Amino acid sequence: MHLEQNWFRIWEDRPGIWVIEEPLHSENVKSYLIIGRDRAALIDTGMGVGDLREAVRARTELPIIVLQSHAHNDHVGSAWQFDDVRINPIEADALANGISAKRLENWFNPNELSGPLPPDFNPVGYAIPVVTPTGLLNDGDSIDLGDLTLEVFHVPGHSAGGLVFLDRANRNLYSTDVIYLQELYLMNPDSSVPVYVETLERLIDFVPLVDRLYPSHGPTPISPSVIPAMAAAMREVRDGRSPDTVDYEPIIDGGREDTREPDWIEYHRFGDFDILFSSWATRK
Repeated sequence: MHLEQNWFRIWEDRPGIWVIEEPLHSENVKSYLIIGRDRAALIDTGMGVGDLREAVRARTELPIIVLQSHAHNDHVGSAWQFDDVRINPIEADALANGISAKRLENWFNPNELSGPLPPDFNPVGYAIPVVTPTGLLNDGDSIDLGDLTLEVFHVPGHSAGGLVFLDRANRNLYSTDVIYLQELYLMNPDSSVPVYVETLERLIDFVPLVDRLYPSHGPTPISPSVIPAMAAAMREVRDGRSPDTVDYEPIIDGGREDTREPDWIEYHRFGDFDILFSSWATRK
């Protein structure tokens, strides 16, 4: 596996769509660079390991608009490297608060890694700097890149200000932390199972509009056919499905600065994906 800066795996999935993956961490987080004629959009800014701006500038010299899907630590780590950073207003304060070294002290433990950290990155004392958003992203907004437009949709559930981005002309949905084939997290006080159900039911309408989903975790791209199955699974959890397992001594690292340790986490297994629901999230 070829890595840039000993950390990023980067490839062009389709013309003008670059996947920027961080494969050596268990989160396997992905950011996306979408290059238009006049501007480029960068969806999320990863963990903050390596020089993301340098990686982006190796692909384009166009002005960059950073679209933060939400304010969790594995998505905002390098936001401070960019001049134009936008986020939903519900999570603007979380972005502006940064994330402390105390919150992230276990984030790069060896058990979270499948390879070495870059030699110039020191995880001891690592914190994510405060970033004041330069713009706010609301449901129904459009980001014009010149020859393509990204439509903004507010889709809470995982987090209160979560966003996805639709490229209707090219039939792509950047599904961020809302839809992916891994563990769907409802871990925070702003996580809500019933709200997540509403979001997924709304996104079912997107299935005939798109050919590909580009998620923030797991394999990419994936088929939009997973959306109805996820909606059905989330309804089961909302309606009181018995968990497959329960962890009564969970430890949560990362997330947002205000993330609190839950009393328990329920694990609901659905084959291609799981749903993790904590005592802090809302079921009803």
